[in-house]
Order: sequence, then structure tokens, then C-alpha cells
Amino acid sequence: MAARTSSAGPADRGDEAMLASVGAALHGMSLEDKVGQLFVTYLHGKSADEVNADNQKDFGVATAADVVRRYHPGGVIYFHNASRDNIADPAQVAALSNGLQRAATSSGVRLPLTIATDQEQGIVTRIGPPATQFPGSMALGAGRSAADAKQAAAITGRELRAMGINQDFAPDSDVNSNPQNPVIGVRSFAGDPALAGQLVAAQVDGYQRSSWPTATVSATAKHFPGHGDAGTDSHTSLPIVDHTIDQWRQIEKPPFVAAIRAGIDSIMTAHIEFPKIDPSGEPATLSPTILTGLLRHELGYDGVVITDSLEMAGVRQLHSDAEIPVLALKAGADQLLMPPNLGLAIDSVVAAVRSGVLTEQRIDQSVFRVLRMKFLRGILVKPLVDEKAVGSVVGTADNLAAAQRITDRTVTAVRNDAVLLPVRGKPGHVLVTGWGVTTTATLSGRIAARGPAVQTMATGYGPSDDQIGQAVTAAGGADLVVALTNGLPDDPQQQALLTRLLATGKPVVAVAVRNPYDTGYVDAAQTWLATYSYSAVSMESLTRVLFGEISPKGKLPVNVPAGGDAKTVRYPFGLGLSW
Repeated sequence: MAARTSSAGPADRGDEAMLASVGAALHGMSLEDKVGQLFVTYLHGKSADEVNADNQKDFGVATAADVVRRYHPGGVIYFHNASRDNIADPAQVAALSNGLQRAATSSGVRLPLTIATDQEQGIVTRIGPPATQFPGSMALGAGRSAADAKQAAAITGRELRAMGINQDFAPDSDVNSNPQNPVIGVRSFAGDPALAGQLVAAQVDGYQRSSWPTATVSATAKHFPGHGDAGTDSHTSLPIVDHTIDQWRQIEKPPFVAAIRAGIDSIMTAHIEFPKIDPSGEPATLSPTILTGLLRHELGYDGVVITDSLEMAGVRQLHSDAEIPVLALKAGADQLLMPPNLGLAIDSVVAAVRSGVLTEQRIDQSVFRVLRMKFLRGILVKPLVDEKAVGSVVGTADNLAAAQRITDRTVTAVRNDAVLLPVRGKPGHVLVTGWGVTTTATLSGRIAARGPAVQTMATGYGPSDDQIGQAVTAAGGADLVVALTNGLPDDPQQQALLTRLLATGKPVVAVAVRNPYDTGYVDAAQTWLATYSYSAVSMESLTRVLFGEISPKGKLPVNVPAGGDAKTVRYPFGLGLSW
């Protein structure tokens, strides 16, 4: 099997070195060893040797290191949430990574792990400050700079690798063609396939190209064949996208082509049904027509194909948890992410080979691709990281300054009919209200640092009539009102809040802090900004735009419909005012 072109830099030392290294790793592996390499599992705890009752419940062992020693998976994934929390701070993550790598390389097949996370930036960020924060994909789409997209990925990748993470499930390569998409939205670079493809390629280059492979991470383009026109969330159901093959080639295909041409290491599948492309009723993750026919044959991709999480409802509608990993491999997948029962999944694949449902040659193809990816990122030769060096790489002053410069170029002025912006002089009293306790507080702090007295009234999703009344009363004593929105299309109470604030006659600046589609609602709002992100770095850039310290440079990366009328464009792709 020939090695593909990769943006690996000096790690891509030619077929001979790669084949020797991967061949040595494959030699003598048992069937069980090979199958283990195909699985990427979650685990519990912030330390490799921390006894955790959830590991006992889910895996029958006490510690995260024991999970690795018992099941010999090819990879693990880190989370930061209430049920699975592996992340406290960069130094801790580096120590966890080293502990797991030591467990992997001292037991079983003795091969290092891929260690992954979802650090897309923006609304999908597993590792917060002090790691460098960027505003996310759609903000970069508004910034229109491939150089900025590449630098954001390069900084993110270097910081992840310093913590021992060597695979990032980013960039999102979906084209957000559906304003009502409940799960993608600002995770996408754009509603335009060409712009999305340009920035996807730039980020692949940023993640994967360096003067030495151990400073890089494997990028992952997701969610193939495209999640951008989904109307439901594949975490909870099986979305159906009704595109024909010609529509798919025009809309969803280009960013994945761009990723492949840039040398992407891995591509993640979508748990989505495309009935006009594959009438079988199977989600793309389990579809040979899509994974082998489109991705392998039409697009010519020979890198790692990883499934989206096999815990998700979108892939569990038609088959048992024992059948799904086997069907995914038959369809063309290589890495199997987060089966709900790891032991059952491994046993099912082994049994499928022994019964002839899968061939061992097919398993070898996938193991080869996984090991090749580990070779290209230098994982096979240097799985451990220098825990003492984490602080000199993660969240440096230079990285933080670069993130702010990039974010400053993303804020989009959509409407300024009342010519409120930039704010002239310094208002004595500013009311910051609307969505988000943390977001309103962060913005208030940034504004207060410029001198005005600031009152903060967070109202969140679905504000009550009493909350709306209190905000309106507070607006009466303000010289300027800044109203933050998030999710106006589905929140009539947020719309009511903004409408009543405008009715006070006070100067009101409305700001969409997530999806820019909010700007298509509430006709009376004459001043609209879009930040695509509610992170602290975005709130600083917003403040700079408000007070004229910088001119807004962002351009809408999507068409914004007029309210709920999807056929009428209120603000077109490319719109962006400056002053």
C-alpha cells in the first residue's frame, strides 16, 4: 500500500522509512493486538493512576492506565465535562498523557497511543485558559484570511502537542448551508464551499506542518460527507440530508477535497443519512457507498477514516452495539471512536474476522493507516512530552497577542443605520444586558476598563417578563445599551427583550455573540454587530470596535435570511461595514 502525500514536513521522509517503521510495528501482532489499534476510547480521571469508580463501572478496572493496559486501544480521547473530566490545566494534561503513554508502551503490543480531543476553538473548546483561545471557525471565515486560519491552527496544535495530545478533531469542514442547523452553525467556516475549503486547507497546513513532527498534531476534517444542511442533531437522532449527488458535489464535497489535497491525516464520518446518494437507510458512518465509494474512490483518499462517536443516537438506530463496529469497518472506517462498550466492540470485531465476516487483510489495511499516522506525527519515536516545558509553550504572551490580533479582524458590522458606532466620546453609564452571565460580565469588565460606569443585567435564554421589565427600567438610566443575543430565531422572549429596549429610545447596539442569523430578526434594531463567539478574546475585540479603537473588518461568511423566511436574504454573504 503506497503512502499518500502528507503535509508532514520532515516527518514525511519517504516510503522506505515509513514502511520500515510501520512494518516493524505490525510484525508479530496478534489479531487482538491489531483490532485494539482501531479503537479510540474515552476514560475517566485527571491522572493515569487515579482510582475512579466510573472506570470500574464502564471498564471493570480502577484507573485510566488500567483501561489502556487491559484493552490495548490504539487511542484515547480527552473530555472536560461533568461525566468525563480529564482536564484541569496544561501541566496536568501533560502528566496524564505521559502516564497513559507509559502504560501503552509497557504492556500488550507496546505501541504509543493517539491522544485526541475536540479543540475546534470557539464553542467547541475542551481546554480553556491558560491555553490560547481563538474565536472559532466562522469568525475566521468572517476574517477571510487563510494566513490567520493557519496561524490559529498552528498555535493550537503546538499547545496541544506540548500537553501530549497528538490528534485534534478539527477543522470542522462542513458548509453551513442551513441557518437552522442545530449542531454546526459557527463551527463551520462559511456557507460558501470555496471559502470553507480555503480555510480548511489552511488549518490542515497549520496543524500538520512544522520543522519537526513532534511539534504537530494530526488534523481531522469532519463530518464527512457533510453535516452543514442537517436539521436535527446526530447526537440525539439520525438527521436526513436530502441532497442529490450533484448537490453534494457542489456544496459538501469541496472542503473535503481541499483537506485531502492539503494532506489531511484523518477524516471523521457523520452519522447522517443521505437517501438520494445511498438509499439503504444507513448513516454515512455505516455506508460503503459513501465511505468507500465517495471518500476512498471518488476523492481518492487513503488516510485514516475515523467514525464520529459510536455512542451517538444517530448511529444506533438500526443496529446493535456489537454490530456497529463491524459494519463501520466494512463500510471503510479505520478508527472506531468511543464505542459504548469497549470490550464488547473489540470482541465483536475479533469474532467477525474469525467467522469470515471481515478478513484479517481488511484489518491490516486499517492498522497500517493508523500506524502510518502515528509515524507521520513522530508518535512512534517520541510518545512522551517534557512536562516541565509546558508553561513555555502553552498560553505564551506571543500566542495570546496573536489570538487577539486575529480576533480583531473578525468582528462584523452588519448594520449601522443610526450611526451609533463608533461610540463618540465616553458615555457616562452603559447597560450591558442580554444573553450569558459570563459573557455579559466579561464585556462589562472590558467596557469599564475604558472609563464608563457599567451596569450588568444578564437575562439568558428565554428571559422572563420580570427580567425584561427590569432590563428596560435599567435602560432608562443608561447613555448606551449593549444587548447581547444568542439564539433569537428560537427565542421569542429574547426578541421581546430587544424590541422593548429599542422602544425606550435609548441608543441600543445589538450584538449576535454566536450565530449571525440573529441579525435577521427584530427589524427595529438599526445597529447590529456579529462576533461569532462569546469568548473573552471576542469580547475584547467587540469593545475595541464599539469605541473606535479598531475598525470592523469582518465580512459575513453566510447569507442571513430575513427572520424565519429562508428564501429571502436580508444580509448577503460578504456584507461588512467599516468606519
